[in-house]
Amino acid sequence: MGGRPSISANLILLDGNKDHRSAADIKARRDAESALSTGVHMEMWPEVKANKKAAEEFERVRELLKYIEKDDALQEGVVNRYCLLRAECVDFEKKRETFMRSLAELKREYKAEKLDTAAYFGLVTDMQKNIVSLDKQIMSKRNMMLAIEKENLMTIASALRSIPKKAPTKKTQTPLEAAGFGDI
Repeated sequence: MGGRPSISANLILLDGNKDHRSAADIKARRDAESALSTGVHMEMWPEVKANKKAAEEFERVRELLKYIEKDDALQEGVVNRYCLLRAECVDFEKKRETFMRSLAELKREYKAEKLDTAAYFGLVTDMQKNIVSLDKQIMSKRNMMLAIEKENLMTIASALRSIPKKAPTKKTQTPLEAAGFGDI
């Protein structure tokens, strides 16, 4: 696959760089782009609406997608899942920060000699295990989010690449085809 990737008809017109593109090419491109869209806007799932952080993320992403004219129901599932993952990530990050504050408080109590050494190290070990567990969960969610981000972008890029750069040309008939002997 050589050459540059296709760009949308709107970008061609906005850029004013119609150089070698005929009106028919631009119309064919716009029609092909329209065929890749359902024309139905994304809807927020109930579980996303119920989660304040997920709902905020959905609105943010939807606005960005509206701006590039990709607010389409075909993206709905991916965007809703992405927003739920983002909200879960934020929740795990808050829990991790709580453990970190508790660990600092534990250290202050140990230095103030309110805890004996064995109890202190036992609690520190347990908290550190919880922090490591939360870190793993956060990384897992972040990796899922990254995969969705990549796929979502690649899907949009793939859709643009699937659009022909030129308008389809009419096939001219050979003299034999015109005479009805095209099947020979």
